[in-house]
Amino acid sequence: MTITRAALLAATLAISACSQGASNSDAAAEDQQIAAAVQDPAGWALAGGTSMEQHYGSADEINTSNVQQLGLAWSLDLDTDRGQEATPIIVNGVIYTTTAWSKVIAVDALTGKQKWQYDPEVPGPAAYKGCCDVVNRGAAFYDGKIYFGTFDGRLIALDAATGKPVWSVLTVDQRKPYTITGAPRIARGKVIIGNGGADLGVRGYVTAYDAQTGKQAWRFYTVPGDPAAGPDHAASDDVLASKAKPTWFGNKYWTYGGGGTVWDAIVYDEELNRLYIGVGNGSPWNQRIRSEGKGDNLFLSSIVALDPDTGKYLWHYQETPGETWDFTATQPIILADIKIAGKPRKVLMHAPKNGFFYVLDRSDGKLISAKNFVPTTWATSIDMKTGRPVETFNARYLKPEMALPGSPGAHNWQPMAYSPKTGLVYIPAQSIPFLLTEDKRFQFRQGRWNPGVDLNAAPLPDTPEAIKAARAALKGSLIAWDPVAQKAAWSVQHDRPVNGGVLATAGGLVFQGQAAGQFSAYDAANGRELWKFDTQSGVVAAPMTYKLGGQQYVAVLAGYGGAMALALPNLNGPRPRMNGRLLVFKLGGKEVLPPKPEVPPLAITQEVLSPTAVMQGQKLFADNCSGCHAGAAMSSNVVPDLRRSGALPNAAAWKAILIDGVLSERGMVSFKDKLTEPEIEAIRSYVQKQARSQAQRDKQ
Repeated sequence: MTITRAALLAATLAISACSQGASNSDAAAEDQQIAAAVQDPAGWALAGGTSMEQHYGSADEINTSNVQQLGLAWSLDLDTDRGQEATPIIVNGVIYTTTAWSKVIAVDALTGKQKWQYDPEVPGPAAYKGCCDVVNRGAAFYDGKIYFGTFDGRLIALDAATGKPVWSVLTVDQRKPYTITGAPRIARGKVIIGNGGADLGVRGYVTAYDAQTGKQAWRFYTVPGDPAAGPDHAASDDVLASKAKPTWFGNKYWTYGGGGTVWDAIVYDEELNRLYIGVGNGSPWNQRIRSEGKGDNLFLSSIVALDPDTGKYLWHYQETPGETWDFTATQPIILADIKIAGKPRKVLMHAPKNGFFYVLDRSDGKLISAKNFVPTTWATSIDMKTGRPVETFNARYLKPEMALPGSPGAHNWQPMAYSPKTGLVYIPAQSIPFLLTEDKRFQFRQGRWNPGVDLNAAPLPDTPEAIKAARAALKGSLIAWDPVAQKAAWSVQHDRPVNGGVLATAGGLVFQGQAAGQFSAYDAANGRELWKFDTQSGVVAAPMTYKLGGQQYVAVLAGYGGAMALALPNLNGPRPRMNGRLLVFKLGGKEVLPPKPEVPPLAITQEVLSPTAVMQGQKLFADNCSGCHAGAAMSSNVVPDLRRSGALPNAAAWKAILIDGVLSERGMVSFKDKLTEPEIEAIRSYVQKQARSQAQRDKQ
């Protein structure tokens, strides 16, 4: 049945009127009515397509036989650069999406005309609190309102028609390095949101707020707090005391925060009426520092099921006991009904950072199967009797260990997709080796990176030969995984990691964007590339598809960014710095993009560089700058490539930025409380040396 726009709007408004002041007793019926009203017409009103979060589009007008005719229908230039990570949603013919710096836009889905934009005015200095760029992964629609989180920790409800605020609530202690980058979810008349910041020293939790008023309904902490402070008076009190606290050791873990942030992976199971959350890494990563090298440290790196009405604990499965590798379980969760051993099972499927693909019974959390979908050096297998990994001899890096997967993970936040038609899960996987070396001089620094691992232990590539070898080691892939047989059906290799999320469709297609600046369609059955489009900027977001006026569209946000785009050395040539775009495709689309902007030249000077200053600057840069401006200053230009900065040749301009903070509102905070003027000059000398080295490589 097709619902017209007018009928959809009328249904939504009617439900809105009836739901004012609705109690929890009729929340389930309200959810069902809202879902029925918004999911039918265009097909993508929720972040993952449906509440099962399969990232699967049921429209099949675009298919393997005609995808070669796909072209650009329209595009919309955004007013933000940095990473664009959201999957748009569509309600009543309007696309809603978030962009970098937590902005929200509403766009006519047929014409591409922007209807409104809301800017929450996140303060520029808040960027320093984030590990992973000022990104946002999307919004949620409910009862005529758009809900989203802001990078500085607010949850905001907007009127979907006008973009005007309805309510706003602060969800974090802004004195601590909490951030919000994930999309909220709706369950039982509540808005559910988590937060990030584990790498910088916070304690994780997830919170439910009343969707009408913004009043807090419940909160669940994922790791124990300071015993001296007593209970939190939260939904998690009992289970933390009975199950989690006995798995933590030492008298300092709470001073480090503990970690366990729920920065993504929140899914509501409508059928079983439960909420599943994926819990993040420990803080610090290194368990020997965090918990005396002992204990499972619940609920780090776990899938936890909660009662959406009360937040009470139902069950958990810990994927990485005693987490010590930055192996989060916050990667997107997919729900499905599949046959295993000839019997239908209600399952939860997960491909977290640790490299194993898990199939759980979502009714009780019992492990059904687990196999590694990429090479794993930390564990050989998952013991099916205990559900625990079989760790390798030096997995916990008592001596330096070159690890696969590394800290970036075998699969990160980019959504995977499941096709009920093929029975395959399509995983945006990656291979990024990481040298794990314990930081013997660890000192906790509030608000700074605290992994307990020496992030500067591995030598960075600085010769053509080393760069070639590093490029060969850093790979991405699209893996079609059979969750029943627990093996790959096919895979496509990419020459770069950190590629985009995935969309599967009933037309037998799999869509994925790439870091190199390409959007491709593959045959879902065999992985053959059938179509591609030059997006100009790298794509890390997941696409979506919708159908209006009898025509199917495919939409994706283009805009390279995120943690790895900031921190990984760029080994693939210069990148232009450009704002993001919303790209929408249809069969027969004829629109074209304007030319790409030029890349600024290297800022080479003739000044004499002191070898001592360069050496000092190298260490200072690694400790203070590389997380945003890339290892060895080999930036991808998501934030400015300092080797090409107009400030590099000018010591006064350099000081104005690093000490005086003239660019604080753009996210570049002052370092006057961390670095002296001679130290920033040493950093400038090092960056200048790196600019000259790049110029020499360019000549070869």
